[in-house]
Amino acid sequence: MDVIYALIPGMIFLGLIMVGVLIWAVKSGQYDDLEGDAQRLLMDEDGKRKKRGRRRRKPADGQAAKKDPGKNWPDAD
Repeated sequence: MDVIYALIPGMIFLGLIMVGVLIWAVKSGQYDDLEGDAQRLLMDEDGKRKKRGRRRRKPADGQAAKKDPGKNWPDAD
C-alpha cells in the first residue's frame, strides 16, 4: 500500500511532462503538414535516384552456370 503513495505522484508528474511535450510539439509546428511527408514519400525524384544492387551477368550462350554441390543444401534443387 505504501508503494501507491509513491506511484500516484510519479505518474502525475510523468503525465504532466508528456502533456508539456505535446504542447511543445504543436507550437513548434510538428503537426502542421501531415500529408506532405506522405506525398513526398510517393513522389519519384529522377535526378536523385541511386542504383541499387549489382546487376548479374548472364552466362554467354553455350555456357551453363555450374553449381557447386558443396555449397548448396541437397534438398534445395
